Amino acid sequence: MRYVDLFAGLGGFHLALDELGHECVFASEIDKDLRELYQMNFGMSCSGDINLVDPRDIPHHDILCAGFPCQPFSKAGRQEGLDHPKLGKLYLQILKVIRVHKPSYVLLENVPNLKNHGNGRSWAIIKKMLEEEGYNVDIKEISPHQYGIPQIRYRVYIVASLKPLEDISKRLKLGRRPKKIDLKSVLLTSPPDYRPVPMELMEKIDAWQEFLDLIPKEESFPLPLWGMEFGATYPFEDTTPFIMSLEELRSYRGSFGHKIIAASDKSEALSMLPSYARTSQERFPEWKVKYIRNSRDFFSKHKDLLSEWSKKIEKFNSSYQKFEWNCHEKNPLDEDRELSNYVVQLRPSGIRVKRPSTSPALVAMNMTQVPIIMWEKRYISPSECKRLQSMGKLKYLPNSWTKAYSSLGNAVNVAVARRVALAVVGRAHERQAGTGHSMVNGQLESAGIEERIMER
Repeated sequence: MRYVDLFAGLGGFHLALDELGHECVFASEIDKDLRELYQMNFGMSCSGDINLVDPRDIPHHDILCAGFPCQPFSKAGRQEGLDHPKLGKLYLQILKVIRVHKPSYVLLENVPNLKNHGNGRSWAIIKKMLEEEGYNVDIKEISPHQYGIPQIRYRVYIVASLKPLEDISKRLKLGRRPKKIDLKSVLLTSPPDYRPVPMELMEKIDAWQEFLDLIPKEESFPLPLWGMEFGATYPFEDTTPFIMSLEELRSYRGSFGHKIIAASDKSEALSMLPSYARTSQERFPEWKVKYIRNSRDFFSKHKDLLSEWSKKIEKFNSSYQKFEWNCHEKNPLDEDRELSNYVVQLRPSGIRVKRPSTSPALVAMNMTQVPIIMWEKRYISPSECKRLQSMGKLKYLPNSWTKAYSSLGNAVNVAVARRVALAVVGRAHERQAGTGHSMVNGQLESAGIEERIMER
């Protein structure tokens, strides 16, 4: 069957549908550099901004694929959804193409929050629009790790068919558990495009290793742990610093126990607090109250052990003063607390530590958020991220690290897209056309690694 690849990016849908024997007849991508890469990788031209394309100029097709922009629906953004002045309207452009060509199948990919955005309003609108065009519609939330790929990265796939759409859950095998997965299965030996972690960042990570060494093994610690709360006394449970007078604030201590009494005005007093405590609210949300309380209780209990250590992290930027240990065991004595055995990611929310079984979700990352392979003291390379996105067959990536990481973070995971397409559309050759029943076992050709057989 013939398909179009809208908002094509690196061509995740293209790789997935090509593996099933279907033919791409049109692609569109607004980014000039990615359009040039599309030509290099797939040997076909890629049109620009879809808003400037007349749907009647697009070749007739049987399948429409689109990983349309996720920023309006992402929890990390302002969540304007379909009301976003530019990006939210792009879905309507997809609908224009659908109305002109009436493809038999529609495959759309986006962030999980699309389903819940606006209390479900955005998804309800999208679903209704497709149904009004005569489609049967379903939505599934899927992550690569469910198919043995070492990355937890949930995305929603909206599938629509002019024919009756059977429940595809059984075909997707989402209820199965993969065998043990390991990030090392996609790592390369000395990849040519790797970068070592700068010394100044390793010093910050090493400071938190010192913390782990100081805390007795039988002691667990909260997730997350906010270092700024060491010695802080400002009120947080029934009121907030923002609504207090300067005189009231002067009787408390701010970040790392520094006295606020010397503050000359309210602005200076607030600057002595952690950034998350300066918000213009009368009450903090319960989750924030919980995090502050847990951090203070922990530091109060261990102040003798941590008083000298806290002076080290006090010099760090605020994101390095927070620690997220995602490796807790039921019994703290069973925990391996050597950071050199884990994957670390430096995020605005803190230094996040994860087990080496899976990579943190690839998103449109800046350079500082790229996962660190601690046992090699290096960042995961773009070529390895390509394997995490099941794009092993993709020959060319952007030349710059920043653009490569960003485009891979925005990409559709090929193995997951292939599973969805196989369950809904099927293979091109007649033996499997329209069935998708043989989708379970075999090779993840695009991943470059052997597919794990799913077991209950």
